[in-house]
Amino acid sequence: MPVYKKRFTITVVLISIFVAGALFLNGRGGEVKADTKDVYKNIEVFTEVLRQIEKNYVDPQDPQKLIYGAIKGMVRSLDPHSSFLTKEEHQELMMETKGNFSGIGIEITVKDNILTVVSPIEDTPAYKAGVKAGDKIIKVEGKSTKDMTLLEAVKKIRGPKGTQVKLTIAREGVQKPLDFSITRDVIPLKSVRHYSLTPEIGYVRISNFQSKTAKDLSATLEELERRGKLKGLIIDLRNNPGGLLSQAIEVSELFLDSGVIVSTKGRNSSQNIKATAHKDEKQRDYPIIVLVNGGSASAAEIVAGALQDNKRAIILGTRTFGKGSVQTILPLSDGSGLRLTTSLYYTPSGKSIQLSGITPDIDLAYVPPSKKEKKSPHRFLREEDLEGHMPNAKNGAEETPEHNRGTEKGMKAKMLVEKDNQVRHALELLRTWGIFSKIKGGS
Repeated sequence: MPVYKKRFTITVVLISIFVAGALFLNGRGGEVKADTKDVYKNIEVFTEVLRQIEKNYVDPQDPQKLIYGAIKGMVRSLDPHSSFLTKEEHQELMMETKGNFSGIGIEITVKDNILTVVSPIEDTPAYKAGVKAGDKIIKVEGKSTKDMTLLEAVKKIRGPKGTQVKLTIAREGVQKPLDFSITRDVIPLKSVRHYSLTPEIGYVRISNFQSKTAKDLSATLEELERRGKLKGLIIDLRNNPGGLLSQAIEVSELFLDSGVIVSTKGRNSSQNIKATAHKDEKQRDYPIIVLVNGGSASAAEIVAGALQDNKRAIILGTRTFGKGSVQTILPLSDGSGLRLTTSLYYTPSGKSIQLSGITPDIDLAYVPPSKKEKKSPHRFLREEDLEGHMPNAKNGAEETPEHNRGTEKGMKAKMLVEKDNQVRHALELLRTWGIFSKIKGGS
């Protein structure tokens, strides 16, 4: 095809897209207005630039590459989460919610124009290598990430199982950049794990929200409740980067019988949604503590906000990430796609999650256990220290669930309580919850 004919075809297609967009925006119940004269005027400038590049640029250029580059630049100017997807990128994005993909296991975003780790996914190569929430990725394979789009970065970081990728990271409090060589692996998106911390208090970790999260959580709760009367539950949403909105709503519904879960508001009325809870056959009235931190984002913030505003749980930890925008994937005619921010999330009380995030009821930062820490520098002499003391057959049995004793899961639960100050504090709160509930108020 001659260059002029190809240029004419692409120009006509481009004008059609812009005009269709203008008409589309102008026809949504009159809510969004666009002046088609202004659209035509600006397209003339665009086609003029396209002609000059094709006519005068030192090397011949692929017209589709030029058009795609222009669209990417346009969408990139909107916000960090909107992006234009090529056909391959569109297909790759669809994989994330279907079970697994090959990479290193991190959720990333663009924050202050810098590629930033929202959180590493638990038990993945990045997590094991020591990548942390808040790390700033300044280079991928030696190439600067400045002006790199989110999807470009994802594409460079992902790759076949067994291959390596080198990340250069700037970390707060560390003077020099850190280099990580991480071997890629298949990332299984197992989103729900659980332990029994005591016979009456359960712990559930939700690492992300994918297509089966609510179903898996429901089965986990059934298992914990089947073992005996559950008197408290810890839901760990720390470093949970989010995922599917539908799953955040379904997870919230497992603990709510009524009330608003989340609402979304956009420019178009079709984006204004209010999700409400419905009465469940299973009555869950035990106290709940939700753990959050700066790596808790999006869907994780929706669940925390829903349980907090409906007075169903106490939120413990540090302020969440503040990713309160909704992205809609719009498929395009050539197989490419548009990931477009279309609305914002609001908690039941009407508060926007965007930037502000969820503020915990109990502000408690995570404190890594010190290697030099001693168990107890001094304690009083007790009966158990006396030679020939009478044994108590039940001593300590009430603290270790029978099914956990001597198992790997039991050891992990014990280690979690010993090494994680936030989990330990939540556990103590749930223990005292039962004590204070027995105290009758006087007049």
